[in-house]
Amino acid sequence: MGQDQATQPTGVPLLSAPPTDLEGLYGRGFCLCTTPSAQVSLVLSQERSIDLYELEQICDAVGWSRRPLRRVRKALENSLLVVGLWRHDARLPRLVGFARCTGDGVIEATVWDVAVHPLYQGAGLGKQLMTYVIDCLKQMGVERVSLFADPGVVDFYSAQGWELEPQQRRCAFWYAP
Repeated sequence: MGQDQATQPTGVPLLSAPPTDLEGLYGRGFCLCTTPSAQVSLVLSQERSIDLYELEQICDAVGWSRRPLRRVRKALENSLLVVGLWRHDARLPRLVGFARCTGDGVIEATVWDVAVHPLYQGAGLGKQLMTYVIDCLKQMGVERVSLFADPGVVDFYSAQGWELEPQQRRCAFWYAP
């Protein structure tokens, strides 16, 4: 990789320093996603603030039960890592995916609330979101990551190398090498 290239947490190289408009919208650690359409730009960011109403729309779209917004706000404030997946628009980026982690930031972390809006599913964005999350946690030095997944999405995590708990129902684990 050349001296003028920057590498994002997922290892996706940028050809030059990130454009200031993207950095201004998403922060320094943003990552451009690979998408099937060159006309749609999607960005992963842990620095852009999450709008609670946009998050609620994603949760509704994937069929999750509603939670009081004040509790969601508190959960986000107390999370170790909050990652948004944004459909880029210079005027108004739209939240289309999300994940958050809790933990001590050193030894263990747990991934919660992974969601990608159904209109954006099936294009590998969930995998890119999880790769970004794991890379961010690795950069923090976290040694072990766990997550809880509904039975309908366990295969998604298994396909990414997560090891299922012994009864193979809801919990998957990843261990740092």
